[in-house]
Amino acid sequence: MSSQLGSVNPHAVQPTSVASLIQSLIQHRQLIFQMGKREVIGRYKGSAMGLLWSFFNPVFMLMVYTFVFSEIFKSRWGGASASGSKTEFAVVLFVGMIVQTLFCESLNRSPSLILNNVNYVKKVVFPIEILPIVSLGANLFHSLISMTVLLLAFFIFNGYLQWTLIFIPFVILPIVILTMGLTWFLAALGVFLRDIGQTITIITTMLMFLAPVFYPITAVPVEMRPYLIANPLTFIIEQAREVLIWGNQPNWMGLGIYTLIACVIAWVGYVFFQKTRKGFADVL
Repeated sequence: MSSQLGSVNPHAVQPTSVASLIQSLIQHRQLIFQMGKREVIGRYKGSAMGLLWSFFNPVFMLMVYTFVFSEIFKSRWGGASASGSKTEFAVVLFVGMIVQTLFCESLNRSPSLILNNVNYVKKVVFPIEILPIVSLGANLFHSLISMTVLLLAFFIFNGYLQWTLIFIPFVILPIVILTMGLTWFLAALGVFLRDIGQTITIITTMLMFLAPVFYPITAVPVEMRPYLIANPLTFIIEQAREVLIWGNQPNWMGLGIYTLIACVIAWVGYVFFQKTRKGFADVL
């Protein structure tokens, strides 16, 4: 691993160009993979079932969603389809939860990324710009497992899969890019402003309830819908449902605009991280 680290002066001015970012990702790709793998396995360290929990956790959650929202609340995804079955509501809701968890869990953990890895900043020559990528990669792995559970459940309930599911990588990629940029920004900000960790948890909770995770956007009064549309989760959740549940192609123009904005935010977050990282060691 040490051969991949190179020499980095923690107080030196770091490059901020897109080319330098791509070069860093390529140069440290094996290190990113190794650390991501360690983080995924570390979540279940000491448990008897180990990595199998990453599969059974979403299975149990899908069962809970089905029971609570269908049997207790008698919920139906009104007008979304003709059947409105109990199982349909569960899988539709689960799509929203997968997207929401990937985005919000990454943001919730980001303010403490540097604080929890002080040794990498102060004692070890280490490319700390990859820490947010490692964290996001671990969350993405669990999202992919949840997506697998979702598709298995959909197939069991319906006997088929929508062919449009092949477009899901194009739907998820924009929010991954956006999350990456915000994670860089919050990871750096969390070093200097410790309260940001508590604040971001409140914000992500608000984003969850102000997105069509538990309800269709058509249930929201027309005058309130612009606020939901402004939520970065809303468009991706809706598009994920289109390709996974309803069998429609995604809104390609919308995805293109979202991706462009996400790339700009990602670059701004990376620049902020690189500009402020020279002060990490002094603060920590």
